[in-house]
Amino acid sequence: MKATTLKEIAAMLGISITTVSKALKNYPDVSPKTKKAVKDLAEQLNFTPNSFAVNLRTKESRTIGLIIPEVVHHFFSNVIKGVIEEADKNGYLVIILQSNESLELEQKQVELLFNKRVDGILISLSNDSNDDHHLKKIITRGIPFVQFDKISKLIPSSKIVINDQKAAAAAVQHLIDIGCKKIAHIRGPENPQNSVDRFIGYKKTLEKNGIPFDSKLVYTCQNVTYEEGVAFTKQIVKDHPDVDGIFAITDLVAIGVLSYLNENHIAVPDQIAVIGFSNWFMGQVMMPKLSTIDQPSYDMGIAAFSLLLEEMNCRREGSLFSPRTVELGTSLIVRQSSFKN
Repeated sequence: MKATTLKEIAAMLGISITTVSKALKNYPDVSPKTKKAVKDLAEQLNFTPNSFAVNLRTKESRTIGLIIPEVVHHFFSNVIKGVIEEADKNGYLVIILQSNESLELEQKQVELLFNKRVDGILISLSNDSNDDHHLKKIITRGIPFVQFDKISKLIPSSKIVINDQKAAAAAVQHLIDIGCKKIAHIRGPENPQNSVDRFIGYKKTLEKNGIPFDSKLVYTCQNVTYEEGVAFTKQIVKDHPDVDGIFAITDLVAIGVLSYLNENHIAVPDQIAVIGFSNWFMGQVMMPKLSTIDQPSYDMGIAAFSLLLEEMNCRREGSLFSPRTVELGTSLIVRQSSFKN
């Protein structure tokens, strides 16, 4: 049976081939009524678009690549949701790749996206990323490119970030304001910029309040896991029995902290107050409920795609695009783990 073409669908509906093409790709400038008519007829005729031919003609794949460290993490699952919803509104498909916090895999995935001829790339760097050659290659190839969350400040691309230093400072200042005088920090690995900035925010806030910084109170995660939260809290209690506050790099680690304290009958927040980072829903299920910094993950996904789309449109039109950094706001959420009367 001969394959149905766009031209035939357009002739049957009395509309242009361009309108048929746009309707099938969910372009916003085509009415819902027309989209439905086109899609219904296309389904009736078992129409399958020849994406290879379209790519050759337009030099666009209408796909973007999204590389994230891990899919299952609640923060990144919300980012994915924001990216996909915004991409769909604008007629783009999203290829989602997981680096598993591996630089080597991240580099391979960038090459894969080159081969897939994606129109743009969104990336949050792995904790293992200490070489930015593959990122420079994206720019050299002229592919629109946005970094988000875990970024390299050395790469001249657009970025969607939060102010991690400011957010961490708010968390630590809150612990100080409720009376904590010896605060431990369970930080992330040394490579990701957000881990570095949260540590700096912690250190500066102690010094601002006249509390001497003690490097022995800083414990460094390798994989940022629940298990590390449990293990480090055990070590903190053993090494520093007078610690009265703990600031954890993420809620996942902070939940590990709470679990150890609960199991060992250490009163939270009366003996040790705890605060995390990201506002994972599981923090509200814990007893006591976890104080945290709200990080706008869904909004970050929307903002990342929107900025990428702006750059892709500029490239298509041949106009100049200057990379820029967009900073999203955060907020302190006080719950039972740090609430003292």
